[in-house]
Amino acid sequence: MEDYTLEKPFSEAVSVIEDPDQGLSDEERAAIDRKLLWKLDLRLIPWLSLLYLAAFLDRTNVGNAKIEGLQKALGMSNSQYNASLTIFFVSYSVFEPLTNVLLKRTKPKIFISGIIIVWGICMTTMGLVHNFSGLMVARWFLGLAEAGLFPGISYYLSCWYKRSEFGVRMAIFFSGAALAGSFGGLLAAAISKMNNVGGKAGWAWIFILEGLATIVLGLLSFWLVVDFPDKATFLSDADRKRVHRRLALDQQASADHEEWKTSYLWASLKDWKTYLGAIVYMGCDGPLYAFSLFIPTIINELGYSSTHAQLLTVPPYAVAAVLTVAIGYIADRTRARGLCNIIVSVMGVVGFSMLLGAKTASVRYAGTFLGAMGIYPCIANTISWTSNNVEGVYKRGVTLGIMIGWGNLNGIVSSNIYRGEDSPNFYPGHGTVLAYLALFLLGGSILQTMLLRIENKKRRNGERDHRVNGLSEVEISELGDQRPDFIYTT
Repeated sequence: MEDYTLEKPFSEAVSVIEDPDQGLSDEERAAIDRKLLWKLDLRLIPWLSLLYLAAFLDRTNVGNAKIEGLQKALGMSNSQYNASLTIFFVSYSVFEPLTNVLLKRTKPKIFISGIIIVWGICMTTMGLVHNFSGLMVARWFLGLAEAGLFPGISYYLSCWYKRSEFGVRMAIFFSGAALAGSFGGLLAAAISKMNNVGGKAGWAWIFILEGLATIVLGLLSFWLVVDFPDKATFLSDADRKRVHRRLALDQQASADHEEWKTSYLWASLKDWKTYLGAIVYMGCDGPLYAFSLFIPTIINELGYSSTHAQLLTVPPYAVAAVLTVAIGYIADRTRARGLCNIIVSVMGVVGFSMLLGAKTASVRYAGTFLGAMGIYPCIANTISWTSNNVEGVYKRGVTLGIMIGWGNLNGIVSSNIYRGEDSPNFYPGHGTVLAYLALFLLGGSILQTMLLRIENKKRRNGERDHRVNGLSEVEISELGDQRPDFIYTT
């Protein structure tokens, strides 16, 4: 377990923030802090989790629509179907690094509500297309609109919570993805019964109804998404000061009081953690999209009917959702995020080894459970790990944008490794996912854990103290996570 030291300049930074609880005992302060945290959780987490559930459902329900006849109805070849998956990740990845700066420079409620409404419209139009070209256009704009949500919320939550609290909240938020997979199978099985209603096929109604529901969520978000702490109307003046003090005591800059500088961009680009974090993240994000896009097809190829296959996708996702939250809680308490990644990724390696090598449907179906359990918890944990170790809201925003954008760019690979001609065994697909998990997620997590521990040892031994020689308090504060007193979470 790592200890977070509190030395200059943060002790001085905290002193300039008025303490609304001055004179109270430690027990009284702790009680107030628990109430504040509970207030934040109730106001922020449930709605944001629902929004991500909708986002993940809308980007992956094409897999459910496929086994209900989408590909045949639009006359698409296997390569064209994979291209319709790929184009989403092109626009999604290209625009993702820009979104955190836009979120900070606008209001979260306006930015988040706007992109949700746009992608809801895109999703609805997917149910109205008549050919491959129309689907490609709709998927391109869906990726563009969805690009801002995941990195934006990751950055947004880090502006409210301490490092030791962030992981479990991020895990609950991301569990929406696993629940989307579980819920998506049930929803697709039900909606597909609307086949020929209004002259539309069942696969089209999946897109139309889920798209319209997303538009409603976007409209509601304008009132239900709150801005950054200094503009949070659900908090009292005293509570807003408490949020700022909590972040300062945790060695974090406040989102409200940092102005954009080009130096934050360069600080992120020159930081080795940006690139190694991107490698670790691609190790779980590539498998995530491969799994979520093709699990209905994989189960369908085990010999089950389309409706039965839709329903069988539910249990693996449900188990993954529970484990995602459990790992978030454990990692917050132990601060051993690297070790959590390592242990969980081994489960994924075993799961996809079973999918790759097993001959019976029951064993391969069991492999989907371990596969989901080895992927989903690592997404939230890796985001939390990076966020914990990057100080400064703008640098953190840029770093998360680059890391998540690169990870999602690997969705292009994921979209093309499960080919129709490889069914029912899908050896190239399972083999590629296994390589991602073993080399990038497991190997990258081991390497990053070792490097962070080495750096922490150097800082504790005073080998980085020269960085602050001759600097003013403001200049020392602007060093962010390069300050010699900043101890990394490993």
